[in-house]
Amino acid sequence: METASVNVTTDEKKASNVRRLASMDALRGFDMLMISGGGAFIYLLGGKTGLDAVDAISAQFVHPEWHGFTFYDFIFPLFLFLAGASLSFSLTGGLSKGIAKSELISKTFKRMLILIALGILDKNAPIDIFDPAQIRYGSVLGRIGLATFIGAILYLNFSFKNRIWIAVSTLLLYYLVLIMIPAPGYGSGDLSFEGNLVGWFDRNFMPGKLKQGTYDELALLTQFPAICLTLFGTIAGDILLRTPVVGDKLEQLFLYGVIGIVIGLIWNIVFPINKHLWSSSFIMLTSGMAFTMLAIFYWIIDVKGFQKWAFAFKVIGMNSLVIYLAVRFIDFNASSKLLFEGFYKYAPEKWHEVFNALGGFIIVWLFLYFLYRKKIFVKV
Repeated sequence: METASVNVTTDEKKASNVRRLASMDALRGFDMLMISGGGAFIYLLGGKTGLDAVDAISAQFVHPEWHGFTFYDFIFPLFLFLAGASLSFSLTGGLSKGIAKSELISKTFKRMLILIALGILDKNAPIDIFDPAQIRYGSVLGRIGLATFIGAILYLNFSFKNRIWIAVSTLLLYYLVLIMIPAPGYGSGDLSFEGNLVGWFDRNFMPGKLKQGTYDELALLTQFPAICLTLFGTIAGDILLRTPVVGDKLEQLFLYGVIGIVIGLIWNIVFPINKHLWSSSFIMLTSGMAFTMLAIFYWIIDVKGFQKWAFAFKVIGMNSLVIYLAVRFIDFNASSKLLFEGFYKYAPEKWHEVFNALGGFIIVWLFLYFLYRKKIFVKV
């Protein structure tokens, strides 16, 4: 086994001094844009314009019922991937400052606990603490916290190549488990909504309430492939940190992107792309897409220097946790109706929800812009 690649060397000290990449903030902001109202706005355009192209794009902003893939399925995996890329920067920077590995792991552990708690609040508010069986414990924030904690441990103890092998081996093992081990009462390889092993495992071992009743896509077994997205993100982070030549950075990011997409599409033949199961083909496809999008944003923003167009994304990306929770606890659409209905009520009625969603998103962005101007950035 190769030795860990995170001992503090002179090169790594130099790497830790690399400026914060505007492309990563912008891409994170693009991702959160879809969550904070942009995706809803695009979806609501469906059937309104009479344009087939618009309807086709709109259809990409709703999740498939089971097998299949739309662009909307990519949003959460991209965030997990970017969390891994950011992890490479933060851990390398911490090591270069002389912070012990144990302290870095302790920080990510505390962060994980905070995110799990916030995730439970997000999914269950108002929480009935006297009826724990009705609490949903799986959450987006909890998954991010767990993935970055495990990712930090692996990053600090395993080399670049070994982390790739760990991720690939995990995805292969996950595939074999779901294909070869039958859920009681069903045959092996049953990947249906009712008969898959993930659902059976959730029903028997996951405490609390399951989102889909018979399973929860954010529960137990799906944590393993999800962590692989964050591991692949650390690979992208290391490429950006440690590859000295810009052209080589782009070449490697694009190469990993193409490999991931191709493997995901081929694997789909025997292990369908499925966000609910976080299938191995789904992880490879979305990882490949994430590598590719990061390469494109990095080339345009950090290499070519075209940053002004991405400012709107950056404002969102700098406060991703704030906006994720804000859209859950603040009714921006209600505020939009109060502020803008006097304007859009004269439009055809079918457009009211579209304009209201657009108004809600404008309020969200202005709220984040206020925080940005005041240099208020909330991080855990």
